[in-house]
Amino acid sequence: MIKRPVVCSTPQKPMRTKTLFHLLMTRRASLLALALLVALASVYSLALPETASVVSKRRELPIYCVAREDNVIAISFDAAWGGDKTEAILDILDQYDVKTTFFLVDIWTQKFPELVKEIAARGHEIGNHSTSHPHMSQLSEAAIIKELSVMSDNVSALTGVRPTLFRPPYGDYNDRLISVARVQGYEPIQWSVDSQDWKNRGADDIVRRATRVQSGDIVLFHNDSQYIVEALPAVLDYYRKNGYKIVPVSEILLSGETTIDIQGRQQPTSTKIPEV
Repeated sequence: MIKRPVVCSTPQKPMRTKTLFHLLMTRRASLLALALLVALASVYSLALPETASVVSKRRELPIYCVAREDNVIAISFDAAWGGDKTEAILDILDQYDVKTTFFLVDIWTQKFPELVKEIAARGHEIGNHSTSHPHMSQLSEAAIIKELSVMSDNVSALTGVRPTLFRPPYGDYNDRLISVARVQGYEPIQWSVDSQDWKNRGADDIVRRATRVQSGDIVLFHNDSQYIVEALPAVLDYYRKNGYKIVPVSEILLSGETTIDIQGRQQPTSTKIPEV
């Protein structure tokens, strides 16, 4: 018998265990990495519109002060509760030939309608300080509109002039409140100098705080603080001696194209073309 040669294919060299394990782990790592990249891409694509929205969204701010260099300032009085010092405040303002802005709450106007008429008759501006003095950032859009409209309707009936300025009670606001107020035709106003007269720490304390001013500031007082009548002449004397002109809030605001920076400062919109 002729013995045929065994024809066989050249056998592959068997892999060593370590090499096989390494390959399997490498493939697994690659698959895991690929899966992770796909997952991250999916999450990123879903989150991107929201992220872009958050980054691009501009916070709505009231006006705290105004970019002016002409030594003009505005002083304002909030009136929500008492009224017994209001006549004396008006008399002092007359003596100094000063016109200001009174931000009134409607519960105050209902209690003191004759004082509302007197404020307007003496040439002062009346701003809207809400109807019932709530934390308006917590209200719905409909409730905000009602707080604004009821107060303005009543002041308009008493004086014939509808307020165009709005100061949030407690200085409390959010984007919704500021946006709704502007849509309703009001310019929201805060303050840059706080006399803190409501803390009733004496006339000297009011004078010290209220005279830390610069051009474009809006100063906050209250019509029923304990020492306001005693402190107000000294404050007005300081303004006069240092060359400050006092105007109602609406007159300190800038006209034309303006913007409000992140600190609440109203300033002209830049028209400068950026260099390339």
